[in-house]
Amino acid sequence: MGTEADRRFMRRCLTLARRAQGRTSPNPMVGCVVVSLDGHVLAEGWHRRAGESHAERVALEKLGGKAVGASLYVNLEPCAHLSKRRTKPCAPLVAESGIKRLVFGMHDPFPGHGGGLDAIRLAGVDVEGPVEESACRRLNEAFVVYATEKRAHFTLKAAMTLDGRIATASGESRWITGEVARAHGHRLRNAVDAILVGIGTVFADDPLLTTRGVRGGRDPVRVVLDGKLRLPLGAAILNSGSPARTLVATRKDAPLRREHALLAAGVEVLRLPSRGGMVDLGELSRELAHRDILSVLVEGGAATHASFLEAGLCDRLLLYMAPRAIGGDKAPSWLGGRGVLRLDMAHELCFDTPPRRLGRDLLFSATRVRS
Repeated sequence: MGTEADRRFMRRCLTLARRAQGRTSPNPMVGCVVVSLDGHVLAEGWHRRAGESHAERVALEKLGGKAVGASLYVNLEPCAHLSKRRTKPCAPLVAESGIKRLVFGMHDPFPGHGGGLDAIRLAGVDVEGPVEESACRRLNEAFVVYATEKRAHFTLKAAMTLDGRIATASGESRWITGEVARAHGHRLRNAVDAILVGIGTVFADDPLLTTRGVRGGRDPVRVVLDGKLRLPLGAAILNSGSPARTLVATRKDAPLRREHALLAAGVEVLRLPSRGGMVDLGELSRELAHRDILSVLVEGGAATHASFLEAGLCDRLLLYMAPRAIGGDKAPSWLGGRGVLRLDMAHELCFDTPPRRLGRDLLFSATRVRS
């Protein structure tokens, strides 16, 4: 829907909104553009972080709250409710600004949170949308999952060879991909709320899980799946000097003495129900969302990736593929677990964008096919 100009200004909203990636949870990323009758941009704004002004308010305040006869573009329906952070709703502000036309990208996915468009229409404003809806939903896919399923959104990430290996038979994995792909991965960390690994990855790689090399970056929360609380106190993530929190998700029957040692090291321990002898990932997904952690990058090994797929919690899959092959029966692949016996039981995913070249490597992106 909308004109070419509408689509262009909506894409500008998305560019503005993207500046706050990883900073707005539990709120969505939103950008706003106010355009004059003759097509000139009068003001722009974006929601910078939870608790601060929403994008519409930021843009309109630059104009003294009034934009008579103008068009206002925003990638998400203006809210009509008081937010979790007690931020004032935007719909009344937009309705009173004197704009002639509102163009929105997508409806508010939260059940019961709609009504903003109705209030604006009652003020005599022409409403157009959704415009660029697919791109708008992609930007805020973690927020959509949170709004509709009350859980965190998980992106599984792996670097592999052409034959699907993530390491050699001896365990060597640094580095499968080149510098460009690795830098992209660090920028990806900067855009999420948390990074998650299994205890096996900690033992094998002792990762820092930081956004080193990213200008203006900040380290997200580190989450370790550790059912028996075996995380060493000397692990790099506990001694990196990063201000980011570390959460360890464990079973309810994990050793209490180990919890005391980790708590003394500044770690937060989440005791959760178990399923099949492992931490219940469904419970973890809801607990993370309760803590305003909506977007999680899973950088685990083969077993961790398999557990998320088997739990139906792979919302997006990112595979970095290097043009090299390792071979060998004992070299691990990016996906382990029990596997399936029949093709009709396979985990179905859908490539939603063409492969992207990152230096010598390729990046494949796929989403889960929902039944």
